[in-house]
Amino acid sequence: MFQIDYIDFRDPLVGIMAVFIFIFIVSFITYSIGLYKERKLRLEYRKLLNRFELGTLKEDDYIHLYSTYNLPFDSIILLASSFLHKGQYNKAISVYLVLLEHVEEKVKKEELLELLGMAYFKSGLLQRSKEIYLKILKFSPRNKVALKNILLVFQSLKEFSRALEVLDALEELDENTIKERIYINLLTIVNDPLLSFDTKSIQLYNNFTINKTLERVVVEYLLKFNKTLLWNNIEKFNISKSIDLFWYLDFDDIEFDKVTSNKLLEELYTAKGYILLAKQSDVFELNILIALKHSKSDVKVDLNFDFTCSKCKHTHPMYESRCPHCQSILTFGVKPKIAQDIHGMKSFV
Repeated sequence: MFQIDYIDFRDPLVGIMAVFIFIFIVSFITYSIGLYKERKLRLEYRKLLNRFELGTLKEDDYIHLYSTYNLPFDSIILLASSFLHKGQYNKAISVYLVLLEHVEEKVKKEELLELLGMAYFKSGLLQRSKEIYLKILKFSPRNKVALKNILLVFQSLKEFSRALEVLDALEELDENTIKERIYINLLTIVNDPLLSFDTKSIQLYNNFTINKTLERVVVEYLLKFNKTLLWNNIEKFNISKSIDLFWYLDFDDIEFDKVTSNKLLEELYTAKGYILLAKQSDVFELNILIALKHSKSDVKVDLNFDFTCSKCKHTHPMYESRCPHCQSILTFGVKPKIAQDIHGMKSFV
């Protein structure tokens, strides 16, 4: 008889094979479960993104993105800050407040407080903004972001002495505050209730003779409260920096005997139709209007103006002493542009 030799099930090779099979099965099951969970999370994540694209992402959704889906903190902040950029300040404030309750790290909390303070500032809640930044500075007195932002708050609240204290702190941190300090000192004069308009005008003009960066602000003030001082010293000013202000002056507010001694003003008011002295202009837009006036054309055109920040290069339809985009001070340049005369520009020639 033949004797069949069976491999003993206790053979080491059988055990090794069993272990490998077991590991393979466990790995396969684990991988399958992980793949299922990942697909489920991706599906839910896409749903949230779709909601975001439709503008319906709610405050609690940010917490889920941060805690459940492990979306990076910077990405969460970027999403939440979209409300701030869209002008939806109340939504931005709600999101920042909710996130503050769940974020533990000090650095992240500080960043959220900075954003919350700016949201309050832009929404007009200046006192709340001030409280937020003071809270940050209590624990991080060298926080430049908080210092620069609370400077804006103090300026808006007309707390100029405190604004100067902030500038002192920024100087200690090697920040260049020369232009900011000049501007705050100018605002201190303008808002001093104990000074008369004439006294303010003289002080502003004297400051301008020392620092030409103040020209636009000084011209605007003098045109409102002391036109005589302005016209008597018109040769000291660079008209191109305030060309829009002179363009919109009423006929009766212009001293034409002073205009004839200033080439740009002569061109400007010829283009406007108040006089007919200039033949042409180096300014393209004025040259077109002057040519139309001399040809007695019926084409109705006017001048509008754009204002471009020399620092961030953003263009705005209105002049502001502080750029609303980058918050830099006295950086707007003025650029005339041809526009349709909707109302009919009045001519005196």
